[in-house]
Order: sequence, then structure tokens, then C-alpha cells
Amino acid sequence: MDAITTQQPLSNEQIFNLLKTFITEVIGEEFVEDLDISRESSFTRDLEMDSIEIVSFSEKVKSHFGEHIDFTGWLSGMDLDQLINLKLDDIIKYIESCQSSK
Repeated sequence: MDAITTQQPLSNEQIFNLLKTFITEVIGEEFVEDLDISRESSFTRDLEMDSIEIVSFSEKVKSHFGEHIDFTGWLSGMDLDQLINLKLDDIIKYIESCQSSK
């Protein structure tokens, strides 16, 4: 997906659906069919994503949102426990906060 071309911030639901699309692209549609992806889904426990898949997901977020959201920088500021327990809702809230501060 290409970077956002509009200035209009995405809604919470739009961000959630976009991130679900990225997850599906990274881990495969056949695997996602067996999962219930929710805002409380953990990347490592619930979605069983490995580090390479998380990096790929991160690159998709970075590619889509461009410079407006320093997703990699945000992740690099976390300790191991925070990364292990990272939930989809945490990322949604981070993206929303970046959109509102533009």
C-alpha cells in the first residue's frame, strides 16, 4: 500500500481494519482465517507472529504512514516485556496520537 495522500486522519476503526490487512498480508490469509483478530490481540501470544513477521508488519506501517508516524522509533523505545505484550490496540492508540499531533 502506498503512503497516505490525504490529510484526513483515519478513524479508530479505519486504523484497526488497515492493521488487520497488514497482518493478513504478513502471516497469510489461510492462517488468519483461524484467528479472531481483535484490538486486544497480542502479536506474539495470540497472533503467534515471529520477529521477522513483526518487522515485516512494522515496515508496512512505516511504508503506509510515511514520516508522519515513527513506528520503528516508537518500538525501539520499548523493553522486551513491552514488545512481547504489545497489543493491536496499543498501536492503534499510538497512530491516533500521532495523527492528532500533526
